[in-house]
This record gives sequence, C-alpha cells and structure tokens, in this order.
Amino acid sequence: MNTRIARAYEFADLSGYSFLDRWKIRAADWVFYMLINLIGRTARFEVIGWENHEKAVANGGLPIYVFWHDRIFLTTYWWRKRRIVVMTSRSFDGEYIARFIQRFGYGAVRGSSTRGGAGAIVEMTRLMRAGCTTAFTIDGPKGPRYVAKMGAVMLAKKSGQPIVPVTMALERYWTTPSWDLFQIPKPFTRARVYVARPIYVPPDADEKLLAAKRDELQQTLEELNHQSEEWRNSLR
Repeated sequence: MNTRIARAYEFADLSGYSFLDRWKIRAADWVFYMLINLIGRTARFEVIGWENHEKAVANGGLPIYVFWHDRIFLTTYWWRKRRIVVMTSRSFDGEYIARFIQRFGYGAVRGSSTRGGAGAIVEMTRLMRAGCTTAFTIDGPKGPRYVAKMGAVMLAKKSGQPIVPVTMALERYWTTPSWDLFQIPKPFTRARVYVARPIYVPPDADEKLLAAKRDELQQTLEELNHQSEEWRNSLR
C-alpha cells in the first residue's frame, strides 16, 4: 500500500486542537462507533437493485457512491469493510466522523464544498487511480437538505468512474433537530438498501453537460426517496 492510500485510513494528528477538543473528538468517535455497531447488528436488511452495483464494478469499475447526509448512520454500517474513501469536512465534527468511519474500514479525505473541496477532489481522484472506491454525502456537510452538489460529478469526470446513487430506507427511526433531520434507526428495524443505475460522466464534459449530469443525479436520488417512502407506507 502506498503512502497516499495508507494516510487515508490512518487517524489524523489532533495536536492542532485544544486538550478539551481532543477529548471531545475521541469521545464522540467511540460513542458513534459503538452505537452504530450495536444498532446495525440488530437491523434486518434487504437490497434492491444490486444488479446496478454489479454493472458498475464490472471490468474493474470503481463506484463513486452518493447518498443523503441524513442516512449516514446505517449506511455507514452496511457498506463497512469495503475500504471506501469518504470526503469529510475540515472541522471539529468532520474529525470525529472521520475517526469513527475509519473504525468501520473506510478511508477519509478532508475537504468539503465550503472548505478545501477542490484539493479533496484532486486527492480522491489520485486515490481512485490507485484503486480506491469513494463516497459522498452529496448534500453535506450543511445542506441545503436533499440538494445534490457537484463534487461527485466532477470526480466522475476526472476519474472516468461511474456514480452510483444509493439510499438507506428505514422502517422505524428517530430524527434529530438538525438541518438534515438526521435519521437514527430504532433497534431491530427493517432496512432497505436501494442501489440505482450508474451515472457516467464523459471526460470531455463541458459545463452544460456537467450541470445536466448533476440534475440527473438529483432526479435519481429523489426517485430513491420516493421508493423509500412508498415502501415505508406499505408497512403501516
């Protein structure tokens, strides 16, 4: 494993934070890791559209997974141990998120749509060329909720790899009073993983085509939301 890849899977140096913040980051890291692991073990999963994933990985394809920020909890658990590299924000919250996802076997690249995004896209492109799959919370880190940003589309253009929109539908969950109404699954919930058809972006795509691909991604994720709600309503 080269140095660049190894760095994505290692905990970052926290020396730039105060003692109190270092303690908070480590505490939040362990709390989220244990909570996700505990509830994830009780969930009952089924998968819809796995043939789309198989199409994306055929002939050595490296998917760029995208999903909504409010679905991080059980999405992190289900896609664990696949060495997927995720973009996390350069912030206090981003640091403890990076640490607990690394415990689940993910890699982390620091950057976001607001801080260090361009550099993070370049680093993710390099990691993909080295054989890593990647993922985005496509409306993160702070919204607007359910509005897809351009990061994954730009990465698909640079890497030549497909975007694979996914979502996690939960039968029963709590929501937090955050900007995204973050979903925390209730123990023993039923959960559905939806995998949509891959979206390809040509390497010579101009701004007009990039915008069209972003709109296609937005529409696909909205359709996954619709399917999720139809499924939940059918269980009542």
